Amino acid sequence: MPLPNQPQESEEAVEGASPTGPRRRFFAWAIRAIACALGLGFLVPATGYLISPALKRRENAWAEVGTVADLPMGDPQELEYTQTVKDGWRNAAAKKSVWVTKQSDGTITVFSPLCPHLGCGYRWNSGDQQFQCPCHGSVYDVTGKVLGGPAPRPLDALPTKVENGKLWVIYKEFKSGLNRPVEL
Repeated sequence: MPLPNQPQESEEAVEGASPTGPRRRFFAWAIRAIACALGLGFLVPATGYLISPALKRRENAWAEVGTVADLPMGDPQELEYTQTVKDGWRNAAAKKSVWVTKQSDGTITVFSPLCPHLGCGYRWNSGDQQFQCPCHGSVYDVTGKVLGGPAPRPLDALPTKVENGKLWVIYKEFKSGLNRPVEL
């Protein structure tokens, strides 16, 4: 029998109490496990979306470097252009240069501006009709063939295409000092 000054528990309070037991614990555990699985299901793709651009290799795109009609026959020209480079999330404008030769048969060859020996910049000497690297004395002919010096391979040719009279190139860099071109 309840005491007169003591509050009595109502039937609603007894029904609202959270019961404990093996079945209730199982359902609580199952709900947490499902919530974690759903959270991981969203977290893994979101993390991949955020991190994958940083892990991708830099994409090189075609860049217009000039007009084919403006190229002199047999006399290499250094052409400079600005290329947008997408690196992860960042787009950066980079100034690039290439050496372009146009042969008498209309063949166009574009060379990387870096010497294959140690990556120095070389120049065309029109008097000697040779590409010459001032760093270590490597010498190349107009076709990029090594004529002298420590260069281990010919000048690195770049992919090219001609569309509507415009010359397009994909700029690439190669490891120096190797006897074959290995793209960076």
